[in-house]
Amino acid sequence: MILRSSDIDKLDKYYRINLINQLSGVKGANLIGSVSGTGLSNVAIFNSVIHIGANPASVGFVLRPLTVARHTYSNIMETGFYTINQVSSSFIDKAHHTSGKYAEGISEFTEVGLQEEYLGDFKAPYVGESKIRMGVSFVEKHEIALNGTVLMVGKIEELVIEDGLIESTGHLDLDAANAMGVAGLDTYYGVKKRVRKGYVSLG
Repeated sequence: MILRSSDIDKLDKYYRINLINQLSGVKGANLIGSVSGTGLSNVAIFNSVIHIGANPASVGFVLRPLTVARHTYSNIMETGFYTINQVSSSFIDKAHHTSGKYAEGISEFTEVGLQEEYLGDFKAPYVGESKIRMGVSFVEKHEIALNGTVLMVGKIEELVIEDGLIESTGHLDLDAANAMGVAGLDTYYGVKKRVRKGYVSLG
């Protein structure tokens, strides 16, 4: 099968969304926790969290266009902080249900039954069930002119990781964490380590 750009444009809307969303393969399933300036919490699932750099430790994620209310975005802009929480198989159903369009004034933590957890003086809520968690401060945003999506970039301020998941080399045992991956908007995969290849040096 070969589909040209003109063919893709003619596809049924939802068929096209499913197809294009899954082309980039399986990505980490993460819940982003945030809180408004008035103290109302929010948690939502994202499939677009990416590594930005290790020095300083930084991550990014992509938001859909701001043509409608985006509670994650508005909360981050108000407070400057958020959390990124790796989804494990034990709470995948609850995590997926955060993708619903809940009305303003509703906390997804309460609605789907996830544990809202504040640690120390960090200003955003963690997902208590998550085994691998990041506390992040907002640094910058970049609007993608092509379609109006927004790349949000943040600095990792703290890591909260279950004991035994960090190997002596610094690698994370995502298999032991029962980490979930997601392709597109609704198809989840278990993570299984197959092999680790060493650093390739040509010098």
